[in-house]
Amino acid sequence: MTTEPSTKHRSETVRLHRQGIFPNSRKVAADLIDENPVLCFCPTKLSDRARLFIDSFPGQVAYAVKANPDETVLRLLAKSGIATFDVASIAEMETVTRTCPGSKIHYHNPVKSRGEIATAWHTFGCRRYAADSIEEISKIRHTIGSTAGTEIAIRFRLPSRGSSVHDFTSKFGADEYQASELISYSVLHGFKPVLTFHPGSQCTDPHAWKRHIEAAGRIAGRAQTRLTRLNVGGGFPARYSASCGPALSTYFEHIRSSVSSVFGDHPPILECEPGRSIAAPAFSLLTTVKLVRGWSDDLFINDGIYGGLLEVAQAPDLLPFYRILRKDRIVDSKKCRAFTVYGPTCDPLDVLPTKLDLPVDIQESDIIEFAGVGAYGTAMATRFNGYGLVSQVTVADSFSE
Repeated sequence: MTTEPSTKHRSETVRLHRQGIFPNSRKVAADLIDENPVLCFCPTKLSDRARLFIDSFPGQVAYAVKANPDETVLRLLAKSGIATFDVASIAEMETVTRTCPGSKIHYHNPVKSRGEIATAWHTFGCRRYAADSIEEISKIRHTIGSTAGTEIAIRFRLPSRGSSVHDFTSKFGADEYQASELISYSVLHGFKPVLTFHPGSQCTDPHAWKRHIEAAGRIAGRAQTRLTRLNVGGGFPARYSASCGPALSTYFEHIRSSVSSVFGDHPPILECEPGRSIAAPAFSLLTTVKLVRGWSDDLFINDGIYGGLLEVAQAPDLLPFYRILRKDRIVDSKKCRAFTVYGPTCDPLDVLPTKLDLPVDIQESDIIEFAGVGAYGTAMATRFNGYGLVSQVTVADSFSE
């Protein structure tokens, strides 16, 4: 007769395995018994993705900390060659400077309090600040003064064409004419202007960068300023079951050719700040089936939209690839039916927005593994209803799709 391991034993198993490296997530599913969801972190995939950007992007690469601020992630990215980090808050700034001392910080949140600006300047030595209005630049000027060498990253926007899952133009960005005025205002008060844009998160259209680069040329020309730096933002996609986009090389070639066409022999130094595209592939999420209702298509797992699957509720296109594990075996999915998948909380909103095709014989204690959840999974997870605690283990290779 098989007995259930005690909670103390489960915790000890988690602790011991966290000190080592599993060969893959299937081995984790077979050996690691835990009441909580388990994140499988593959350092090789993270460093390989960072090196792909560093080696292939035609400019300088920063990492958008908001995608995954885990200190292990930040340290490995710094070791892989990422020397600049895009932050949106003082808390992120503190994490980066403590974890990756000597790194450069770009404060690219276009709206900051005077206290945040002062702390960034005096405590963390930040010399790059984003803005999309005269009011914000004026706030920066009156807080730190017009100090030589300080950069103002002027964020502009173009009308959205629906090629991304999260549209940033609804919240941030000046139009082309306003951006030209902001360049002139920044120069007048002794700042070094940088142009920056964001085509939207998980942008699957490489032409979006071409349109923005052409707009950057018009903005600089109208301001009669030779642009020395252009930040082409993030937005580079990761792979999801309903949203993938072409290879990164396609994006980089569009950027390279557009800059050459617009700026000719005097191109600005290019920057990018990917987050999702670097972090997402490095993690998968193991969730355990808690209940399959025999009289319905309802299925309950131990994580949901208040945990590592929040983005799926925000944008169903971001549903990860998934598979079913029983012990260390991949369950045959040839015979499937659609299940409504609920998370563990008592909130009826805690349900995936689309049904999942799962094996007809799926059962309690089976594992549903979701691939590519390294971006915005743990970063946005809550502890609602007491859930959300995730164990993390290191694997040599993880499930991608």
